Amino acid sequence: MKTPKRIQPLLNDGLIDEVISQLMSGKEATVYMVRSGNEIRCAKVYKEANKRSFKKAAQYQEGRKSRNSRRSRAMEKGSSYGREQQENAWQNAEVDALYKCADAAIRVPIPYGCFEGVLLMELITDGQGDVAPRLNDIVLSAQQALQDHATMMGYVTRMLCAGIVHGDLSEFNVLQDDHGPVIIDLPQAVDASANNNAKVMLERDVNNMTRYYSQFAPELALTKYAKEMWSLYEKGDLLPDTELSGEFEEDTSAADVNSVLEEIQAAFEEEQERRERISEPDEV
Repeated sequence: MKTPKRIQPLLNDGLIDEVISQLMSGKEATVYMVRSGNEIRCAKVYKEANKRSFKKAAQYQEGRKSRNSRRSRAMEKGSSYGREQQENAWQNAEVDALYKCADAAIRVPIPYGCFEGVLLMELITDGQGDVAPRLNDIVLSAQQALQDHATMMGYVTRMLCAGIVHGDLSEFNVLQDDHGPVIIDLPQAVDASANNNAKVMLERDVNNMTRYYSQFAPELALTKYAKEMWSLYEKGDLLPDTELSGEFEEDTSAADVNSVLEEIQAAFEEEQERRERISEPDEV
């Protein structure tokens, strides 16, 4: 096929030897099957910001900090240089997340580097060597659904322990090979401790996966893995190998508003007294 313009520099530099075919085109990138020497890989070509349809990108970028202060200021001001750096940060976020996930024993494609807006990475295939399907394209037995759901909950737990929330996890962003699920598409991954939307995103990720697997194993629909997971994370009790039950008892007791108001008033009065003591002249 004709070599896409964005991939041509990789051919020129010998990073890839041939573009075989286009695999898919999504809201943020187009993915191609390429050959690098004797290996078949995939090249993810990110779309430019004005051509992406990824909604509410700012929510995902919250908490991402550049180590370079000049870049940070430019990104905040929205200058042309800043927008360019914002794009680089968006693309590099996926590479960083892939490496962190791999280090945490989470199955993701192996990244080989990001070159001028093109991410070169492992091509996930099935036992016959064909491109692995996405979850939304397959049917599972109840037993397989239960097993793979448990695997996915383990992966999400490890991601959270590594400080990452996928942010867009669903049956469309998980491949299935002969060994089970493989998580893909992480440019929107967020910092669990620095992004105020992390809890909501985690709950959505977990609930999306649970909803998918419950098609085949209906008993999963009643589980509460997201709430259990986040509760343990907030307490500092979540570990990569934590065994989750899927059960969570929410606090339904009514808040004692009067007690809270009394504490606020007491704190206010204490602060007023402290200020008065500071303002009083010292006795001679």
